[in-house]
Amino acid sequence: MRYAWLPCLKSPVPETLKRPLSVADHEARQVADGVCFAVDRDMGEGYKLEKAGDGYRITGGETGVLYGTYALVRALAAGDPLPEGVQKPFYPLRMIDCWDNMDGTVERGYAGRSLWFEGGEFRYDPARIRQLGRMLASVGINALCVNNVNVHAPAQQLIGWLLPDLAAFADILRPFGVRLMVSVDFSMPLQCGLDTADPLDSRVQAWWNARADAVYAAVPDLAGFLVKADSEHRPGPNAYGRDHAQGANMLARALKPHGGVLVWRAFVYNCMQDWRDHSIDRPCAAYNAYMPLDGRFDENVILQIKNGPYDFQVREPASPLFFGLRNTRTAIEYQLAQEYTGHQIDLYAMPPMWREVTDCIGKEAVQAIAAVSNLGRDENWFGHPFAALNLFAFGLFAWDPDSAPAALIGSWAKLTYALPADQEKTLADMLLGSRAVYEKYTSPLGLCWMVQPGLHYGPNPYGYEFDAWGTYNRADRNGVGIDRTAAGTGYACQYPKELADAYGDPARCPENLLLFFHRLPYTYRMKDGRTLIQRIYDDHFEGCEAAEAMRRDLQGLALPEPDRAEALERMDKQARNARNWRDVINTFFHRFSGIDDEKGRVIYD
Repeated sequence: MRYAWLPCLKSPVPETLKRPLSVADHEARQVADGVCFAVDRDMGEGYKLEKAGDGYRITGGETGVLYGTYALVRALAAGDPLPEGVQKPFYPLRMIDCWDNMDGTVERGYAGRSLWFEGGEFRYDPARIRQLGRMLASVGINALCVNNVNVHAPAQQLIGWLLPDLAAFADILRPFGVRLMVSVDFSMPLQCGLDTADPLDSRVQAWWNARADAVYAAVPDLAGFLVKADSEHRPGPNAYGRDHAQGANMLARALKPHGGVLVWRAFVYNCMQDWRDHSIDRPCAAYNAYMPLDGRFDENVILQIKNGPYDFQVREPASPLFFGLRNTRTAIEYQLAQEYTGHQIDLYAMPPMWREVTDCIGKEAVQAIAAVSNLGRDENWFGHPFAALNLFAFGLFAWDPDSAPAALIGSWAKLTYALPADQEKTLADMLLGSRAVYEKYTSPLGLCWMVQPGLHYGPNPYGYEFDAWGTYNRADRNGVGIDRTAAGTGYACQYPKELADAYGDPARCPENLLLFFHRLPYTYRMKDGRTLIQRIYDDHFEGCEAAEAMRRDLQGLALPEPDRAEALERMDKQARNARNWRDVINTFFHRFSGIDDEKGRVIYD
């Protein structure tokens, strides 16, 4: 069972707790190997762990008992104290969004083909899906959206003739407290006999009401629908002169009698932008689209907002919508799949990013949390064996957003590999620092989109510079970056005044976001006295050296096979990738600036 973060469990963990556990296991037996269970359904997902004589007592709601069992397993295996008092999740909806297509491909997937789709239908190993349920439950994830937000025609049948298969899939995951969600196509009524998908048309409303009735008859505990509309050529209410509140509310009202929620993605922008027009700034788009609608969404609508205003870049500021929306339920969306952060080849541990965003916006700014899946059909589930960390940590972070990144990473390392203490620390430190390393040799100072078009792996500083996607760095002989202050595009002004003032002043702007908010000459002096161009050179050289150091550290770890061989193979690729980034980006800016590296290092001009 190579998927698990708990393969090294030994005493004092009770033997019975080492096998897959579900709610049904606890219903069937109340005492096992010194562990007793008390189900108090009023506690819901909450639980309480206590010593009981020579054993342990787990009290909780039906699913809470399950979560409490896994919390006990983690504590015993790691030698940690039991959590005190009643433990409850901070976010009631903790979801994994899967971008799986019915043909078995996974959009932006780096761990193999879909775990459950192939050939236009459900095809899966039931035992492996049960393992998936165990894996999700072990870290408190309670919802799984099964299909790609870019809904292709076959996936429309998930709420059509494939409903019995959807129900059978839900049956496997239900004992683990995991509810399904389905991505739907806003224009689906057009494919089913109607001549419109206008959300204010009574026929369209009746069609969705009937669909919802049929779906919930098959899957009574479906979490709801997920929608990407009016974005990147996806259909939506704008085609009928309606706004997103009208479109979302129509679907939400169809779901409401069944207790379902409508998750509406706020990823909306002009993807046919003219690069010559500097007045259009893609990061401004979501705020401009949704702030006028604040307070107009129904109660069971959740507006799902990407953590930053762009698209899961190496580093972005938190989306200003988290500060602006006060009368709309919101969810924050992260991407575990490493689309722009290394393709699950390069190491990029994400907990530091999540905590950074949460500390900026406040954990109360959102009411739910979601992440794009990094799962796939590869034997180890994640492509890179260390990429399992990000799913493990996401679940625990979604449960408790006050979790410290170092603690999450250290816990995963301890529970996954039975390493000597010094090696365990080496692995944890490597993972904790991996984001900073990747950022240095790819896109420091808030630069974005300097990647190979389409692939999104490997350097291409002009890859998206003259396209229609609004993804520019504006580098030329005079400088680099985009002026997003009040004197420029005005994006910084979308933030509360204190942040807007800081972002708008290059002397106060965090340096890791400097070129996101400002256009500066290469001779600009950083806070440490270096010029901007020297900082760019230094970061790329240092990032490459750090990647080589990680490679050496990894070679010294006594990891089990095949994880060791797979990790080393990918680390070799990462080291080559880092050198390529260093040389391509430094050469690019050397040609523009005409300024040599002060340290005399080779730049391949």
